[in-house]
Amino acid sequence: MERRTFLRSSVLGASALAFTGSLWQEALAAPAQNAPGPYGPLLAADANGIQLPAGFTSTVIARSGQPVPGTSYRWHPAPDGGACFADGSGWIYVSNSEVDPGGGASAIRFDSAGSVLSAASILSGTRQNCAGGATPWNTWLSCEEVSLGYVYETYPFGGAAVRRPAMGRFKHEAAAADPVRKVVYLTEDETNGRFYRFIPNTWGDLSSGRLQVLCAGSATSGTFTWADVPDPDGSPTATRNQVSASKSFNGGEGCYYADDTVWFTTKGDNRVWQVNLAAGTYELAYDDSLVSPGTPPLTGVDNVTGSSSGDLYVAEDGGNMEICLITPDDTVSPFLRINGQSSSEITGPAFNPAGDRLYFSSQRGTSGSSSGGITYCVTGPFRG
Repeated sequence: MERRTFLRSSVLGASALAFTGSLWQEALAAPAQNAPGPYGPLLAADANGIQLPAGFTSTVIARSGQPVPGTSYRWHPAPDGGACFADGSGWIYVSNSEVDPGGGASAIRFDSAGSVLSAASILSGTRQNCAGGATPWNTWLSCEEVSLGYVYETYPFGGAAVRRPAMGRFKHEAAAADPVRKVVYLTEDETNGRFYRFIPNTWGDLSSGRLQVLCAGSATSGTFTWADVPDPDGSPTATRNQVSASKSFNGGEGCYYADDTVWFTTKGDNRVWQVNLAAGTYELAYDDSLVSPGTPPLTGVDNVTGSSSGDLYVAEDGGNMEICLITPDDTVSPFLRINGQSSSEITGPAFNPAGDRLYFSSQRGTSGSSSGGITYCVTGPFRG
C-alpha cells in the first residue's frame, strides 16, 4: 500500500477509536485533500515573477535596505511575520525582521486607496523576530525565535514596545489572540516544541497571568486539557519539559484563531493542526503524507492566516514558494507561486481590513540573502 494511503488509513482508524457520532464525522472530514482551487489555475508569472489566478495582480511594496516608496524609511532585512490593523479609512501593515542581532519590526501606513503614507520602526534591538500575532486592542506581539526568547508587545499606532516575560521564555514562533476565552495561543519552534496559551490576569494587559501547555496523548486526534507551566522563565528547565503530560509538536510555526478554532502549523512533519476549542478536541487539518491521490501541493508549512470566507492561507518555507489555500470543505490547492526565488521563503501573509488585499514577503528575495527581502501586495476578487 502507498505510504500516504497507509498513513491516512491509520489516522482515520485511530480516530474511529477516539470518536463517536458527530465527532467521528468531524474526524472523517479532515485532513484536506487535493482539489481545484476556488479561483482556478495559476496563470503565467507576472512582471514580479508571481503566478496568480485570473483577476489577481501583484505589486512590490518594499525592498530590504531600500526606502519604502514615498518615505525615507529603509525597510528592514529578512521580513517575516506580519499583520494588518484598521486605521480610519486606511490600514497599517506590520512586519517582523528575522535577524540576530538586530531583529525588531516595522510598520507601513496606507490610505484608503492602498497608497503608502508613512513607514517607521516599532521595535528594535531584539533577536530574530520571527512571527507573532495581533491583539484585539491593536497591538502587535513580536516573538523572538531564540532559546529563552521573549514576546514583545509593540504599538503600531505609537508608543514604546514592552517586553512581556509572563508569556514565557522559549523559542517563540507565533501568537493568536482568542477574545472569547480571553487567552493568547503560542507556538514553539523546537523539534519537541509545545503548544501554549497565556491567560492574562486582566484581558488587555499582558504584564501578568498564567502560562499553560496543551496536554494530550500521542495520537493525531483526540481530546486535550491544559496544565500550568510551573516556571515560565524556562531556566534551568525548559518550559517544554516541565509538564510530563504535555503533547510534543515537531517545529511549531504559524498560528491563527477564528470562530472557536485555532489552527497552527508544524514544519517538521508538514502538518496543519486544528484545535476545536468549544468541543475540546484536536485533529489534523492537513498532512502532506495523507494527501491521496496526487502530489501534496503544500510543503514546508509556515505562517498562516485566514479570510472572512473561512479559507486558510498557508505560506511555504521553501517548497516551491507557494501560498496554498485550505477551504472549509477540506480541499487544498495553490493560490500563488513565486518563481526564481527558490532560496527564500514566503512570510507574513495578512489581509487588509476589507479583505481585498493580501500582503506577504519573500524573506530573502532573488538574492537568497536576508538583505534581499521583498514585500508584496496581491489584490483581486477574494471571496468574502
